[in-house]
Amino acid sequence: MDYWNKLSFLPREDLRKIQNKKLHDFVNNHLYPFSPYYRTLFDRYNINPRRIKTVEDLKVIPFTRKEDFLPHGASPHGFMDFILQPDKALIKKYWPKDRLFKLGLLKLLKGDSYVKARLDKEYRPIFLTATTGTTHDPVSFLYTDHDINNLRISGYRLLEVFKAKSQIRAVNLFPYAPHLAFWQTVFAGLTHDNFVLSTGGGKVMGTHGNIEAIKKVNPDVLIGVPSYLYHVARSAKEMKMRMDSVQKVILGAVAVPVGFKEKLASLLKSMGAKHVRIIGTYGFTEAKCAWGECPTPIKLSSGYHTYPDKEIFEIIDPDTGEVKGEGEDGELVYTAIDSRGSCVLRYRTGDLVKGGITYRKCPYCKRTVPRISSQISRVSNIKNLMVSKIKGTLVNLNMFSEILESEKRVDEWQIEIRKKDNDPYEIDELIVYMSLADGKDHQAVKENLNSRVQAATEIIPNKIIILPHKEMLERVEMETSSKVKRISDLRPKS
Repeated sequence: MDYWNKLSFLPREDLRKIQNKKLHDFVNNHLYPFSPYYRTLFDRYNINPRRIKTVEDLKVIPFTRKEDFLPHGASPHGFMDFILQPDKALIKKYWPKDRLFKLGLLKLLKGDSYVKARLDKEYRPIFLTATTGTTHDPVSFLYTDHDINNLRISGYRLLEVFKAKSQIRAVNLFPYAPHLAFWQTVFAGLTHDNFVLSTGGGKVMGTHGNIEAIKKVNPDVLIGVPSYLYHVARSAKEMKMRMDSVQKVILGAVAVPVGFKEKLASLLKSMGAKHVRIIGTYGFTEAKCAWGECPTPIKLSSGYHTYPDKEIFEIIDPDTGEVKGEGEDGELVYTAIDSRGSCVLRYRTGDLVKGGITYRKCPYCKRTVPRISSQISRVSNIKNLMVSKIKGTLVNLNMFSEILESEKRVDEWQIEIRKKDNDPYEIDELIVYMSLADGKDHQAVKENLNSRVQAATEIIPNKIIILPHKEMLERVEMETSSKVKRISDLRPKS
């Protein structure tokens, strides 16, 4: 684990050399020989894997998209074709002579059973996490022992970036499920020698059970989904509970606007937490790891510190696929260079990053690894709304999250899109449901929200409906779903 302390401060040129070497090795000795999907892809486009030697060479490889994980004509097995599947014939056909010689020598010295067990340990899947299925059917991504070790490594690095001490006590409020956020947190604590109580979130213990767990542990760190963690803290305050011990809050699973960080910090401060740091993380199932910000004042973000010995990131123009330069806006593309199990190359995440990637030294922790801007939004949250019968208006619903999460008087909220009068040929309507922290001056909140939404999206909600807090909790499925339901699109599917 000490390798991270050296790697994360290396010059950019040295980091790129490491990436180039690992990319070439990964593509030629693991991905092309053993991945049914990528071997077919390379052959179809006449791509010689031996010519993939540098990060710049990636541009000749077609992108991988979410749809490619689903069964279709070219890949009837869907996500199964992304799993590395070595056998004797493939090893003999594709591995270079020096690698085969080492394998033969190992057989001679330790026997066939030892070599088989060693290969089995490296390549046989033993664990999985899955996508949440927000925009497509859930897709499983499989891990071998090698990937589990990488999950430990990324967990350790996260806590180092967070400046976490080994003596901390943490409560993990992520929902218990085969989802990356929960398991990344579990392995981070185990590897960094931290005490982490994983409650399983609202579906397992309920809000009252989570509050009781926090009382008993008296944690330095709280970890979880922003909306649920805020709900727990708010509920705890109503019970007159103190949180003097909390020093850091680690948030994941969704983007965290600055306004939300300020609102949560204010709430915790009112419960006795002094100088609390609110830190965001970023991850996705296909990468099988997560990345984090380093501690900064709330209004500032360091960006997410990446692991250049494990992956390569690109920023592309989402329309043309052109690779963008440092600091330019675009869609994030991910390539694994040290993965087993399920592996992806040039995977289009569907995440738009304002400010792209920077390779400059972090001004806060001085690390030199590439950093992804924290201003990330989902392509799937950009909707075409037929606000008139003549033409549609493209609306970035991520803006609603930034506005509503930062509004101190708004506790819970949901956006609903539906057809007027439930007529599939009518115009779209956009309804905002929300509950407020107090019952005063609803009209002022509505008028303020209308003006802010119009400025950000150029449309005005058809209705803003204020509901009781309990009803809003049920509406967004706070206690019953592993993912809070913020956007409800009720329009007929075309």
